[in-house]
Amino acid sequence: MYALLSSIPYWGETLLRLLGGAVAVLLPAGTIVYLFLFKMMSFMQSRLGPMEAGPYGSMQLFAEVGKWLQKEDLLPERADSFVFKIAPLIVLASTFLLVAVVPFGPDAWFTNFEAGVFYALAVSSVSVLGILMAGWSSANKYSLLGGLRAAGQLIAYELPMILAVVGVVIQAGSMNLQNIVVAQNAGSIFGWDGLGNPYLLTQFVGFVIFMIAVQAELTQTPFDMPIAESELVSGYMTEYSGFRFLMFFIGEFATAGVFAFIASVLFLGGWGVPFSWFGWTGINDVDNWMNIGGPLIMLTKMLGLVFIIMWVRFSYPRFREDQLQRFAWKVLIPVSLVNIMATSVLKVAF
Repeated sequence: MYALLSSIPYWGETLLRLLGGAVAVLLPAGTIVYLFLFKMMSFMQSRLGPMEAGPYGSMQLFAEVGKWLQKEDLLPERADSFVFKIAPLIVLASTFLLVAVVPFGPDAWFTNFEAGVFYALAVSSVSVLGILMAGWSSANKYSLLGGLRAAGQLIAYELPMILAVVGVVIQAGSMNLQNIVVAQNAGSIFGWDGLGNPYLLTQFVGFVIFMIAVQAELTQTPFDMPIAESELVSGYMTEYSGFRFLMFFIGEFATAGVFAFIASVLFLGGWGVPFSWFGWTGINDVDNWMNIGGPLIMLTKMLGLVFIIMWVRFSYPRFREDQLQRFAWKVLIPVSLVNIMATSVLKVAF
């Protein structure tokens, strides 16, 4: 793999990375929309979902994209046009920046930052700026309320998300996502390496907190106060139409997929399988076929985690704003601090 990349000029390598990033963001987003938004929700409500466009409605997603591309791009009369137009780009750009740090195989990665966890958590907060910009620039009270709600919610739930990841960093002894994958698949549980050491087992509390925080970061029910159709129409997206609304829509589901990728790396062993199955002892022993199998393994784990996100979305009622904030500050943050303390003590003791 390295020999292949070394024969490609820098500009060609850059184009390949951009193309790979687009595929890693857009393909999971489309899969999530079709499998879960169109079909899973329909089956949960005892109906078939879209069935007309293509076999079993498989082309419905293309029909939806075509519909939004044809719609008129409206701009409110009193809106700040520049900020209004750039806001969805910032939200979508944060998703592309986030996927850049996710490893998909032993050599299949876009970047291999030593502080990859720090980068991922920092970049994930950029979308808050885009949402605030959309709410403020729309010159609409519903949009402004939605933007302010989103800012308060995302700030509150970023803290437990960061604290949940600290336990993984302490246990792995590294902030490099590739090293975290290797630590889980090369590790053992009480001397038995048949399953490696997936941090889902030892950091289960952190995993639960992380997934709850992801649900809130995505503003999915029961944390959908910033959108709240029955109260704010569509919150910060109220005045958006056409292609710009489509960018918000893509960003929502693409971010769900990328967060699920990161969760699978942190808690489920990422692209790897237990190294003991093949007699591997470290990253240098891993065969090249894992650069093809790894992305498929990651996709499978991602779909499993997004299934949980969507299941919760379709099953629970919306929190009140005071309940939402109280849950973050009085429940998730204290529990995550206790998890960090327990992890630190056990790390030193064992």
